[in-house]
Amino acid sequence: KKKTVSFSSMPNDRKINSTAACISLMLEGCELKKVRSNSRMYSRFFVLDADMRSVRWEPSKKDSEKAKIEIKSVKEVRVGKKTPVLRSNGLSDQFPDECAFSIIYGDNYESLDLVASSADVVSAWVMGLRYLVSYGKHSPEAPGTGHPSLRTSWISSVFDLADLEKSGRIPVSRAVQLIKALNPGMKSSTIELKFKELQKASERPGAEVACDLFVEAYCELCTRPEIFFLLVQFSSNKEYLGVKDLLMFLEVEQGMEGVTEEKCLEIVHKYEPSKEGREKGYLAIDGFTRYLLSADCSIFDPQHRKVCQDMAQPLSHYYISSAHSACLLEDNFWGRSDISGYISALGLGCRSIELVLWDGPEGEPVVYTSPSAASCVPFRAVVGLIDQHAFTASAYPLILCLVVRCSAPQQRLAAQCLRKTLGEKLYLEPPNPVASYLPSPEELKGRILIKGKKLPPGCEDSEGEVSDEEEGWELARRLGQEDREAPEGGGLRRVRLSRELSELVSLCQAVPFQDFESSRRGQRYWEMCSFSEVEAGRFANECPAELVSYNKRFLSRVYPSPMRIDASNMNPQDFWKCGCQMVAMNYQTPGLMMDLNAGWFRQNGACGYVLRPAIMREEVSYFSANAKDSLPGVPAQLLHLKVISGQNLPKPKGSGAKGEVVEPYVCAEIHGIPADCAEHRTKTALQSGDNPIFDESLEFQINLPELAVLRFVVLDDDYIGDEFIAQYTIPFECLQPGYRHVPLQSLAGEPLPHATLFVHVAITDRRGGGKGHRRGLAGRRGRRVREYTSTKATGIKAIDEVFRTATQPLREATDLRENVQNALVSFKELCGLTPAANMKQCILTVSTWLLHSDSAPSVTLNLAEQYPPMEAQGPIPDLLRKVLTAYETMIQTSRTLIESADAVYGKLIQAQQAGMDFHKELHRIEAKEGLRGRKLQKALESFAWNITVLKGQADLLKHAKAEALDNLWQIHNAGQSCGIGRNGSASPEPSRLRAPLEPIPE
Repeated sequence: KKKTVSFSSMPNDRKINSTAACISLMLEGCELKKVRSNSRMYSRFFVLDADMRSVRWEPSKKDSEKAKIEIKSVKEVRVGKKTPVLRSNGLSDQFPDECAFSIIYGDNYESLDLVASSADVVSAWVMGLRYLVSYGKHSPEAPGTGHPSLRTSWISSVFDLADLEKSGRIPVSRAVQLIKALNPGMKSSTIELKFKELQKASERPGAEVACDLFVEAYCELCTRPEIFFLLVQFSSNKEYLGVKDLLMFLEVEQGMEGVTEEKCLEIVHKYEPSKEGREKGYLAIDGFTRYLLSADCSIFDPQHRKVCQDMAQPLSHYYISSAHSACLLEDNFWGRSDISGYISALGLGCRSIELVLWDGPEGEPVVYTSPSAASCVPFRAVVGLIDQHAFTASAYPLILCLVVRCSAPQQRLAAQCLRKTLGEKLYLEPPNPVASYLPSPEELKGRILIKGKKLPPGCEDSEGEVSDEEEGWELARRLGQEDREAPEGGGLRRVRLSRELSELVSLCQAVPFQDFESSRRGQRYWEMCSFSEVEAGRFANECPAELVSYNKRFLSRVYPSPMRIDASNMNPQDFWKCGCQMVAMNYQTPGLMMDLNAGWFRQNGACGYVLRPAIMREEVSYFSANAKDSLPGVPAQLLHLKVISGQNLPKPKGSGAKGEVVEPYVCAEIHGIPADCAEHRTKTALQSGDNPIFDESLEFQINLPELAVLRFVVLDDDYIGDEFIAQYTIPFECLQPGYRHVPLQSLAGEPLPHATLFVHVAITDRRGGGKGHRRGLAGRRGRRVREYTSTKATGIKAIDEVFRTATQPLREATDLRENVQNALVSFKELCGLTPAANMKQCILTVSTWLLHSDSAPSVTLNLAEQYPPMEAQGPIPDLLRKVLTAYETMIQTSRTLIESADAVYGKLIQAQQAGMDFHKELHRIEAKEGLRGRKLQKALESFAWNITVLKGQADLLKHAKAEALDNLWQIHNAGQSCGIGRNGSASPEPSRLRAPLEPIPE
C-alpha cells in the first residue's frame, strides 16, 4: 500500500507578490511530497537554509549533509510533469500538472521531483529557487535589503505628488482614489478594507496614511501573483524585464516574429509607469501587467481586425452576415418596430437585411415583420436610413431581401423610392450569361443588391403573377390575415408583382427550390433559394454533401422557423457547416446563438463577409459536414488552453438577493462541425472575490479549424436566479498564442469595463499531422501503429490506375512528416518542455543548463553548417548525451524531409492533376461504364475523396518543409543569442528560410 499524506494549502490571506515573499516562505519551510523513481510518494518537510545556500528536507535516511541540494548545483527548475518520473503512468492522474515541479541539479543532471498542495506553493518555490540560482550569477543584494526597488521608488513618487501639504501623510479617501486611478476596475471598498487592515496591524489608525503604508497597500492590492511569476521566469535579475528579457518573452512565449530591441523599447516607453524604468529600458511588474492587459497583447489576432481574406472570390464562396427582423427591438408578436434596429444591425457589419413590405394606410408601403406589430415604419424612412448607414461599417455589398406583401401600386412607389434614394448604389446590371459564378465582393464594393422575385422573361405587361415565398405567411395565418386567394391543394401561392420592382432584381433572383438534381441541371448562378430553418435542417441531416455541393455555386438563405414567436435564434453553425451563406439572425435577441454569429463575423475586419474553408469551395472536394473525425487533407489541431485567473468579474445581473461574493467557474466551448463540438469547465473558485484564480488546463481537438469558434462563458456556481456573469466568443483562426487577456462581454455583447480572463493559449498538431497554423508548433503523439491516408477505388479502371500511382508518394509523405514530428517530441521531452514549445525554447533551455555549470560549456552548436550539429567536448553526463542523440535524430529527419519533399510533392500534384483531367469527362465515362444509383454516387464520392486527399497531403508536406526550415532558422538564431553557437557568420537568411508559401491552385 502506498504511503499517503495530507497537508494544508497556503493560507488564503498570504499573497506572494515579491521575490522576498517567496524566499520568506521557503525559509519557514513547508511540507511537499517527494516522488521516488519507483513512483512512490513520501511526505517531507522542505526548508531553505538561513544562509540561502541549500535546500534541506527531513526526515531522511541520509545524514543531514546528504539530504540537501546546494543552490549552486541547480541547473534548472521545471514546472509541471516534465521529467520521466513525473510523466510515468503510475502517477500521471494522481495530481494536477500545476502542482508538480522538479529541481534538476548536479553534474549528472539528477532530478528531485516534488508535488505541492497547490499551484501557489509551487509558484513560491519555483520563483524563489530561480531567483537564488540567478542571484548566484548576478550577485545582487539579498532580497528585502539595500536601496528601494524601481517599483517602490515609483509608488513613493506618486504618493509625494498626492501629498499636496508635504506633510508625509495623505487622507485615506485620497489614497483610495489614487490606487483606484492606477488600477481601474478595483472596488473602493476593497481598497478601504486593505488600509484598515494595515492600519490596525501597524497600530496607526486614523484618517490619514503615511508613504510606507501606502506603498505596502499598493503592492498587496495591485500585484497579481500569476503575472509576477511570469516576470520572474523571463527576468535576468528577477525584479524587472530588460529589453533582452522582453524580446525573449515576446519571441519564445508569445510567438511573435521579427521582434527587435527597438520594438521592445517602444513597449517599455508606452507601458512602464516609472520614469527611471523608461530611461533605463526596464519593464517592472506594473508596466508588464499594463502591457499584458493592453490591446497590443489581446487574444484576438490584430491581423483580423482589418479585411485580411481574399475578397476576389465569387459571392457564393463567403458567409454573409444576415439579419432577419432587424427592425424589431423585442419579440415577433409583441415587439415594437423601431428604426434604430436597422442602424444597430448595419453598424455591426450586417450585409443582408430583410424588408417585408405591407400596404400602408397613407397609400405608401410600410415595413414591419407582421401585421401584429404595435407600430409600423414607413418604407421611405427605412430606405433613407439604409442609404445613410449602408457602408459605414463595411464597404462590401449590401443585399436587401424584399418580401412583398403590398399591392402593385404601392410596389411601384417602393421601386421609385429605391431608385431615387439609393441612386448609383443600386446594382442594376443584368447578369453575365457567359459567366459561371457570381461576381466577387471586391467587384461589388459600395453596391446594394436587391433580392426578390422577377417577372418571367415573356411577360411584357406592367405587372404579372409570380410564385410567392413561404416566408412571412405563417404568422399572417396565425393572426387571421391569411390571403384568401391561397391555392387549393397546397401548391405555391401566386402574387402580383409590378414590373418596376421586378427590374430592380439582378444578381439575387429568388426562385423556389425543387431538388438538388434540378438545381444542378437547370439553376442559373444568379438565382437563389430561401429555406426555412426546418427544411434546411432536414437537408443538413439527410444529405449534407449535396447541400455543400449546391452552395458552391448558388447563394442560399436560411430564415428562422415561424414557430419562434419569441424571436429566438437558430444555431448558425448547423447551416454554416453545410456552406449556407446567409443564415438570417434575430439581431435583437441576445444569447449563445448571437454570440456565435457576432464572434464569427469579427474575423475579417468585421466587414460582414467571411471566406468559407477551401474544402467547401473547391469544385472537386470531399467534405462531410457530419464527419465524426478528422477530414482528409485537413490537419487536425490541438488547442491547449490554460485558464489562469479572472479580473474584476461583475455579479450576475439577476443576483440582487446575494451578497458581494461570487463563486465563478469558466466554461470553454468549441462550436463547429459535430466532430469538434465540445465543452470543458474549470473548478469553481470559492470565496475568491472579484479576482479568482482557476489555474486549470483544458484541451480540445479541432478537426476543421477554419469553421471552429471558441466561446468562454463565466458562470456563478452559487447563484440565486441568474448564473450568467460574462462571455467572449472568438473564431479559432483569430486566436493568438501565449499569455493573453480575454476582454469579457455582457449577454448582449457589450464590453464589460476591466473584466477579463487571463489565459495561456498553445496550438499544436494532433499526432504529428503537420504544422500548427502559423505558429511553428509540433504535436505530441503516443506510441502507435502509423496510419497512412490512402486513395479509394472508384470502380473505373482508367481513373483508378492514375490514383494508384500516388500510393507510394502518399506513404513517403506521411513518413517524412511523422519521422520529424516524433523526433521533435522526443527532443522537447528530454529538454523538459511541452509539445507546444518551439525550437528556440529548446536551444535556450539546453544553453541554460550549460551556463549554470561551473566548467566552461562542454557542448556547442556549429552554426557554420546548414544543418548545425550539436558537438560535445570531453565527457558529458548521461542526460546531456540523450539530448544530443535526440537532437541529432531531429536534425537528420529534418534534413531528409527538406531534401526529399519537393520530389514527393511533385508526384502527388502530378497524380492530382492527372485525376482532374478526367473530371470534365466524368459523367460520360460513368455512362460508358454503366454506373447508376448507389454505385454512381460511391464512384463520385471516391473521386472527390482522392482529389482532396492528394491536394491535402501535398499541402501538408509543403507546410512541413517550411516548418523544418523555420526550425533551422530558430536554431541559428537561438545559438547566436545564447552563447553556445560558434562560427555563426553563416547563419541562414530568415527571409530565405521563411519565404511565404505559394497556395496550391484550387
